[in-house]
Amino acid sequence: MKATWLGYAAALWSLLYGVFGVYWALGGDAVAYPFAPIDEDHRSASLLEGAPAEAVGAAAGVLGLTGVLAGVALARGFGSGRLRTTLLWYGWGLGAVLALVIPDYTLIALAALWPVLIVFAFTGVPGPQDGVADILYWHRVHLIVVFAGGLLWVLAALAYRRRTAGACVRCGRDGRPGTDPAKLRRWGRRAVWVAVLSQIPYEVTRLAWYFGWPLGITDEFLKEIQETPGMLTMGLAAGLLSLGGAALTHGLTARWGEVFPRWTLFLAGRRVPPLLAVIPATVVAVALIPAGLMSLRLVGDEAGWGVTGPSVFWTAWGAALGVAALAYHLRRRGVCKRCGQDDRSPGTAQPRTAEPAPGDIRPPRTQPAPSARRPLRTGPGTDVHRYGPAEYTP
Repeated sequence: MKATWLGYAAALWSLLYGVFGVYWALGGDAVAYPFAPIDEDHRSASLLEGAPAEAVGAAAGVLGLTGVLAGVALARGFGSGRLRTTLLWYGWGLGAVLALVIPDYTLIALAALWPVLIVFAFTGVPGPQDGVADILYWHRVHLIVVFAGGLLWVLAALAYRRRTAGACVRCGRDGRPGTDPAKLRRWGRRAVWVAVLSQIPYEVTRLAWYFGWPLGITDEFLKEIQETPGMLTMGLAAGLLSLGGAALTHGLTARWGEVFPRWTLFLAGRRVPPLLAVIPATVVAVALIPAGLMSLRLVGDEAGWGVTGPSVFWTAWGAALGVAALAYHLRRRGVCKRCGQDDRSPGTAQPRTAEPAPGDIRPPRTQPAPSARRPLRTGPGTDVHRYGPAEYTP
């Protein structure tokens, strides 16, 4: 499937959201408005929570109209010069606002607790909550929809940039040599250390609360969470989950992140599929950033700095994790199945298919010149049998 579908998908998302925006602005069902005032237990922590429906709906309607035009332009590859720059900034800017600014901590909570939610769907939710629907209510589900729209816009802008720059829309290669793997590994190590250090404040506070030390909170708040069934256990689980994430983050630069270690039994010694590390790391990275920005808005809780203060560092954690995952991906990606290029010799790679897909720039098939063929090497330590008759000139 061609990557141009991303532009059409972003346009369709904008159209549908714009229609709902106009409905809200004209006084539609107040219950359906996702930022309507609601009780404290069910309100989200979104930037727009409690905003008037008229203002949000009107803005959504305008963005829906402009989004349809921009999405079609991205899909068709229209524009050059300033128009191209404008379309790129529109796509990336709108995507960043939708995916990173408007949502709250819901995404990282789902990324961490989705196995528990699946169990709760069959066993019921312990405590006063009325099933999974009482956890994933409309105000939160709507933020997931907004986040998905933001990702569509970012990916559509990325595909448009590659296509209009003459690069492969799948891998982004444009015939130039790739980044040196040693440099990518250095970037990855630095990013991993930033990601790991950014987790420490959250882990320390949650572990301290579990053992009865009110680090960063009042004694009254510690007593409250101690008396709430399961609260301390959830905090401990979150701290341990963060520690586990720190350990897995090291795999983006460690040897065991490329080859399964001995303790993995039947997988030991086999190559780790790159996507097995890239996909989870990317999901967590993009979910952490909006949660960190939300905490930045809420810092200064009356119960103490420990409630939301440590979560402010999640923004740095998510950004660093994203850089580490990107470096890992660029270092381990192989030959592109769409354009046939690789990072060692992108200008002379062989395409995998006879006919290039529309919009692809594929290098021609080339054969090494006779003068470039490997000469016969003789002498101490030379294994002549490695070279066939077509690989050297006598």
